[in-house]
Amino acid sequence: MVMTSHDELGDTGRKTGFWLEEFAAPYYTFLDAGIEVTVCSPKGGQPPIDPKSDTPEGKTDLTERFKRDVAAQHVLANTTVLADIDPDKYDAVFYPGGHGPLWDLAEDPISVALIERFYNAGKPVAFVCHSPGVLRHVRFDGEPLVKGRRVSGFTNSEEEAVQLTHVVPFLVEDELKRLGGRFEKVADWQALSIIDGRLITGQNPASSQAVARDLLDVLHR
Repeated sequence: MVMTSHDELGDTGRKTGFWLEEFAAPYYTFLDAGIEVTVCSPKGGQPPIDPKSDTPEGKTDLTERFKRDVAAQHVLANTTVLADIDPDKYDAVFYPGGHGPLWDLAEDPISVALIERFYNAGKPVAFVCHSPGVLRHVRFDGEPLVKGRRVSGFTNSEEEAVQLTHVVPFLVEDELKRLGGRFEKVADWQALSIIDGRLITGQNPASSQAVARDLLDVLHR
């Protein structure tokens, strides 16, 4: 699992990071399936939690489970430095969202190379909410990885609803379309996970567990 290390919400003076549900739901989905999980981030250590995701409104059964889980909190507080990860030792990669990845992981050559190595090795790669935006520089056979593939991600209307359309460095929906992705979506805040071969993408926080389950399905094929 690759987390963001970015905590500044543009020049608003507000904080951002990863969305807690988008870590907790996949993390426990993997653990409960007997999967060994390594959590990493560009800077290592504790990745920043988007404060808006750690509120009563953002609470779910799995975020509450995380709050009671000292071992999981220790894992998150001590993420491995992304550059130290050897993709050959892992079977798949999952990127939680939150706005943070749009600033750091989307432009990180180490992250780009990591995704390309997984995909080129025939391994599944999964992204949810804002994290499909980290695919903007990822290429396969000389073309954008998403070109011609069914994809989803945080929609323009959802970004408008949280009033960050003019704060984010790019809009996930627009960028995936620009790259040639066949962008699909459902109503705002409803769950959607799409499998296209070994690429799995989900629309929003509500989609995070579905994306994790789809990743497991692809892994076990």
